[in-house]
Amino acid sequence: MTTLEAPPANINTLVLTAPLSGQMVPLDTVPDPVFAQKMVGDGVSIDPLSQVLLAPCDGDIVQLHSAHHAVTLKTAEGIEILMHIGLDTVALKGEGFRPKIQVGDAVKAGDTLIEFDADYVALHARSLLTQIVITNGDRVAEFEPAKGLVNAARDPVLELVLVAADPGAGEQTAGATVTSDAIVIPNPVGLHARPAAVLTQLAKKYQSTIRLHRNGDSANARSVVALLGLEIGQGDTVTLEATGADAEAAIAELEAAVRGGLGEAGAVPVTAAAASIAQADVSAPAPRPRSDDPNVILGVAASPGVAVGHTYRQRRQDIPVDDVGESPRVEQRKLDSAIDQAMLDIESLRAKVHGQGDPGKAAIFSAHQELLADPDLRETAGSAIDKGKSAAFAWQQTYTAQANQLARLKSELLAQRANDLRDVGDRVLRLLTGVKAETLDVPANTILLAEDLTPSDMANLDPSRVVGFATVAGGATSHVAILARSMGLPAIAGAEPRSLDLADGTPVILDGTRGRLKLNASTAELEHTQQRIARQRAKQAQDLEQAFEPAITQDGHSIEVVANIGSAKDAEDSLKVGGEGVGLLRTEFIFMEASAPPSEAEQAAIYADILRVLGDRPLIIRTLDVGGDKPLPYLAMAHEENPFLGERGIRLGFDRPELLRTQFRAILKASTAGKARVMFPMIARVEELEMAKAMLEEERQKLDVPAIEIGIMVEVPAAAVSAERFAQHVDFFSIGTNDLTQYTLAMDRGHPKLAPYVDALDPSVLRMIELTVKGASRHGKWVGVCGGVAGDPQAVPILIGLGVTELSVSVPVIPAVKAQVRGLTLTHCQDLAHRALHLDAAAQVRDLVPLEEV
Repeated sequence: MTTLEAPPANINTLVLTAPLSGQMVPLDTVPDPVFAQKMVGDGVSIDPLSQVLLAPCDGDIVQLHSAHHAVTLKTAEGIEILMHIGLDTVALKGEGFRPKIQVGDAVKAGDTLIEFDADYVALHARSLLTQIVITNGDRVAEFEPAKGLVNAARDPVLELVLVAADPGAGEQTAGATVTSDAIVIPNPVGLHARPAAVLTQLAKKYQSTIRLHRNGDSANARSVVALLGLEIGQGDTVTLEATGADAEAAIAELEAAVRGGLGEAGAVPVTAAAASIAQADVSAPAPRPRSDDPNVILGVAASPGVAVGHTYRQRRQDIPVDDVGESPRVEQRKLDSAIDQAMLDIESLRAKVHGQGDPGKAAIFSAHQELLADPDLRETAGSAIDKGKSAAFAWQQTYTAQANQLARLKSELLAQRANDLRDVGDRVLRLLTGVKAETLDVPANTILLAEDLTPSDMANLDPSRVVGFATVAGGATSHVAILARSMGLPAIAGAEPRSLDLADGTPVILDGTRGRLKLNASTAELEHTQQRIARQRAKQAQDLEQAFEPAITQDGHSIEVVANIGSAKDAEDSLKVGGEGVGLLRTEFIFMEASAPPSEAEQAAIYADILRVLGDRPLIIRTLDVGGDKPLPYLAMAHEENPFLGERGIRLGFDRPELLRTQFRAILKASTAGKARVMFPMIARVEELEMAKAMLEEERQKLDVPAIEIGIMVEVPAAAVSAERFAQHVDFFSIGTNDLTQYTLAMDRGHPKLAPYVDALDPSVLRMIELTVKGASRHGKWVGVCGGVAGDPQAVPILIGLGVTELSVSVPVIPAVKAQVRGLTLTHCQDLAHRALHLDAAAQVRDLVPLEEV
């Protein structure tokens, strides 16, 4: 508890008592920019421990939001105090809130204003943090907030030193009056506190009197409370009116801002003529088609390949549950038993794929186990069970709400984990209800269409009947996409929603490489595509026969073609198809499959096994590359707003040096078994490289083993533009084009809308590769590429032309890449690269190497 000092007696002050019990939180740390940047006004935030909002002082209720999550009290001094329970709670539309007052009521300090269900709100909203904000801060000279824990109706939370109202102050009224055109409000839940605050901040830039009108009502555009009092909803038509010397400029800026949604996500501008449509379906505005051709549906390339077949739409299984169950003790036992059984089932799946030597797929099911072990899931469901709900109902509500929260995250990569949570949630729910998973009985040559698929769905697909699939949700980095690639199943994700309107049995051509679904193909087109698929299969067989021939161009230039792997089994498989070594060992798989950090001895044994498999061929071991975007379950990490720009790769190793040093020792001990090289991920500064090298050298001297070659991943633009500086400190570079592309273009590669533009053949990315090669060559160092583009047939000749001498690719494409190299000349590749660097778009670059020619 904090005690505020008493002010001098001659100063007019107002002391607000705590409306809730809880921990005081500085307003500028609230994870909402409108409150944190004090756009609504200055004040405090409380992380509540109680569930009844009390009046912090005497006053009148001047505004109560229709969603009942926010209320404004006006004191006798004219101070307006907005109390806003939780973040994004307007979307709950009143659920979980019970107001005990109405507009016009006079209240005393300590009176009950709103009762709320903290469990429900915490489960369904972004946060319970409750803001107490002074919306007319021009009346306050000083704010003195309390700190620490406070008790409702007893401890002070905010002391205000007031200034007298200036009756002469006000808005400029002389001048012309300008009125906007009619504006249809596009915001999903109308003008609630966040967009209203943005509007008031814009209005305060101007001297003119500015009012917002709706039908016969109007409000001062500078007052958040006045705007909230109008309760303007989505689809309402409003106008803005300004009077004063700068009225025209004010209306021009404010009209555009309101029409665009005042910066709120999900606000799609609506014309007045379309207002009736917006009112009819405000929850799901129709997306714009992304293809101008009605016979082509576009999406994200999730898994390469072409398939011809007939569509079949999978519909999500509805699992009915009873609301009320038996006693809480019985229902809790049911839930515990179902979760335990689901854990065993998932472990069986994980062990099965691990035994098949596929660590990537095994890691997916390990992640499912971690989701299921989340204590918050059990605790939240247990709380509902204690209130009389059945185990099935409580569990369904809990995992559905948390999956929806994940789906709203800004990072598409993290948002895609919502699908994994629904998958494990459904697994437990079926065990609770006895509802069996529906078997997918489809005809041969099926192209499956679905809103989304889960890893469990993928496990049940019959590849002899399903030849490809397209989903509306998901992206190229989803676990479903990873599984599709491992199964060799062509797929697109993020497809246009109209794909779900296709009748079952529609003949289509699915191109997973281009991310396209062709409809209404003629018989000739279908036959041509089937012939193309047959030719590809014949070529694959021929490439495999010649896989052990070296990759040397027709004019004698040698290219090393090596593998990206995650296990010794992958290494063995690579040698069977002509692999010349390993250009990337993803050691994170070793860590992801473990329940605790693998020991030095365990890691050393794994690395040595792979080296022995490879013999005298090289093995590049990338040190642990995890972070906030792909965390380890046993490694606690602070939440990061943007994990792609946080503690990833080598940065995490510096923060957890015991992990990095243990891995260094394991690599060094294993290095005597073969030709080992080490590579550091996410290097952006020379000092990071020097720190990593110093740590490695310390451990090498302690072990007294020979030095090994050192390289870095070039995956951030800083490393590419400074390649000449880095080349003085390393033996080689390996370009991680997946991350380099998204960092260069500032686009999330998993974003369903932006992913089609995240192409490593974008000329700006190619220039980064050129810079890297030039910087390396000045010091006699070689450059490889280990990103997905290394196995892209349209990219291979351009990469060679840029000076790349090593291509590290997925195991299945090794024979094809080597065969392609043998059909090229270095001079032709250099000409293609030169032309590519002078183009403006990735599509233009790809036109240089048509797929039909490779």
